[in-house]
Amino acid sequence: QVQLVESGGGLVQAGGSLRLSCAASGSIFSINVMGWYRQAPGKQRESVATITSGGNTNYADSVKGRFTISISRDNAKKMVYLQMNSLKPEDTGVYYCTAIIAGRPYWGQGTQVTVSS
Repeated sequence: QVQLVESGGGLVQAGGSLRLSCAASGSIFSINVMGWYRQAPGKQRESVATITSGGNTNYADSVKGRFTISISRDNAKKMVYLQMNSLKPEDTGVYYCTAIIAGRPYWGQGTQVTVSS
């Protein structure tokens, strides 16, 4: 079991930046992959960026060159961050942190990101 708590969402103008954070607690040593997904109104949830415990990253084409995912570990918590630069209105949505353990995904409660034009 792992618990995920996101923070850092908000309202920003197009071209601005935000940094999302996610704190994972519980069985953090079993986590294979962490990542960020987002869901825009009326659309399916989509992968934004993922990172393995070995540091390999993968990004959606729409965010390459603008977003950066990173991880860190501090005692009982594992953190995953998403630095979002040059934000666009189409980046608006609820951003969810995820952690995968043995193929099973765990999800945070989500944090709203709104980019105004």
